[in-house]
Amino acid sequence: MVQIAVIGLGDFGYKLATSLHDFGAEVIAIDKKEELVDRIKDSVAQSVQLDATKENALRDIGISEVDAGVVAIGTNVEENIMVTTLLRRMGVTRIIARAMSNLHEKILDEVGASKIIRIEEQMGDQIARWLVAPHVLQQVKFSSGYTLVEMKPKKEFIGKKVCDLQLREQYKVNIAALQKRILSIDDDGKSIYKIETRSPPTPDEIVNEDDILVLVGMDAAIYAITK
Repeated sequence: MVQIAVIGLGDFGYKLATSLHDFGAEVIAIDKKEELVDRIKDSVAQSVQLDATKENALRDIGISEVDAGVVAIGTNVEENIMVTTLLRRMGVTRIIARAMSNLHEKILDEVGASKIIRIEEQMGDQIARWLVAPHVLQQVKFSSGYTLVEMKPKKEFIGKKVCDLQLREQYKVNIAALQKRILSIDDDGKSIYKIETRSPPTPDEIVNEDDILVLVGMDAAIYAITK
């Protein structure tokens, strides 16, 4: 199970943490305000009240062991940068930090954030999906209960024929298209890659590591196949 620490439990952090929990992640929700920790304690695996700018406090909860850390602090830029720096220093390899301005974004990049986001509360569930399933590139939900998703092939898909994936049989998900990078030669004799879209792909098409799958299915089915 993916273990993710969410630091800062305002509207965005709360939404992100609860969405991550719904997607199957083990969430450690952290804030220095008791009322925010209490609000989320029944919705995540673990909620902790502490000052995340204190390195010893973070070490005490084993922060270096998490798969990813999200710095969702949005009201104090200095704390946001300090926590991001501490996570990097303590060995957290995947750090997602929320920026409030262009300058803030630049500083976060310099101190080691893996990904910088500048989005509001309603986007928390989409970031949660990216954290749990980084192979998902794009996702569009329709009011009819269907979802279209672009995703990199999961490890178990690579090298198999489309028909052998049995996505329709097992998940009731259709492969709408398969995008492939094809090596070709341009007019100057240089090697270039072109993107070719097979829509739909033939059953015997082999799925390669660099391909992109475009899948369509019910929300629950797409969730099952991408998690």
